Amino acid sequence: MNAIEIKNLCKSFRGLYALDGLSMTVPVGAIYGFIGENGSGKSTTEKLICGHLVPDGGEIKLFGKDYRDAGVRAKVGALIENAGCFPNSSIYTNLKMQALNLGLQNADEEIQRVLKIVRMEDNAKLPFKKCSLGMKQRVGIAMALLGSPALLILDEPINGLDTDGMRIMREILVDITKNYNCTVLISSHILGELEKIATHYGIIRQGKMIQEISAKEMENRNRVFVEIDTNNNKRAEEILRGTFKDVRDEANKLSVYDESDTERIAELLLSNGLKVKEIAMNKIGLEEYYIELMSKKEAE
Repeated sequence: MNAIEIKNLCKSFRGLYALDGLSMTVPVGAIYGFIGENGSGKSTTEKLICGHLVPDGGEIKLFGKDYRDAGVRAKVGALIENAGCFPNSSIYTNLKMQALNLGLQNADEEIQRVLKIVRMEDNAKLPFKKCSLGMKQRVGIAMALLGSPALLILDEPINGLDTDGMRIMREILVDITKNYNCTVLISSHILGELEKIATHYGIIRQGKMIQEISAKEMENRNRVFVEIDTNNNKRAEEILRGTFKDVRDEANKLSVYDESDTERIAELLLSNGLKVKEIAMNKIGLEEYYIELMSKKEAE
């Protein structure tokens, strides 16, 4: 069973399609990275899944049931745009109001549980307005986790966070999936951070799903390359182009694609009188993969 199954989803605003036949599959237990440029339809998709918008057509199933089913709706938690908290009230009070709104019988116990998950059990009395951006995002996630949802939908939760804030957020999301049986759908423009935790990806463009791929499949597909810096990169590039098919000058360093033999490359350069200052084998990451995929689609 999948946590989310979407088929041919359509949504228009004033005659313009935000989603145009979108299909999407999120496996149970995944951290699904939802990727696309601004205006591609990510937030619209998330709002449709949450029931905040009504689709023009298509099908949305959550855990095998229609997304409008009351039982399955209770399994969904979401943080879209912001936490929607009262600024002068404490973190605890905001969570208590949400717990009562959800009709939770064990509200105090549940609040302590979610505060522990988001590493904020020592900040319960802090007024929401005094929280940092990272803390506010964690409060929003805590609110979304009330009632132990099986699916958590997060819209850009790491944007604007500092390095430490992003690290804490990564740890929380991995913890949620591993220890609390929760599937996470997360959109983000910070692909380097998303790459560290996502198990699956969905790449959307102009309201259509361009590609769905697991992190493992992407790892196997991504091209390897050797990155080199020498005392004369212009001359080194001429030498390398005589032997290798794909040599590029990138950020003042040379890259030889689809090649992993650093020793062979170093020997070639040294035998031609060049000094190798740096050489290492690398692999294309999520950001480069995304840019390359988008470039191909634009060229079609």
